[in-house]
Amino acid sequence: MLPQPLDGLELIEARNQGDALVHSTEKAVAEHGDKVDASQKTAIEAAIAALKEAVKSDDAEDIKAKTNTLAQASMKLGEAMYKAQQAEGGAAPEGGEAPKADDNVVDADFEEVDDQKK
Repeated sequence: MLPQPLDGLELIEARNQGDALVHSTEKAVAEHGDKVDASQKTAIEAAIAALKEAVKSDDAEDIKAKTNTLAQASMKLGEAMYKAQQAEGGAAPEGGEAPKADDNVVDADFEEVDDQKK
């Protein structure tokens, strides 16, 4: 039986999201995997492997579920990356804004002009 067009689109979108998350998470683990403990890194790698397998299937719901699992697992890595950035001095001050350098920047409003309406 052929899938309905909407079902096929859902599967394609699920696969694309899964592939994108696998790619970005693998890159983050390669660059920042040392910022999480071994058990968290192992959990992330297991979730990556499970999603890679799910993407090969035709089960959009399974792909979505495993994408969600990887997203949850990789949040620990994101938190660790954020904390490391904060520790390196990349944090904004308590006021929420980073100090501004005086580069003689002028803030201005602009208006789009449609040449057809002139």
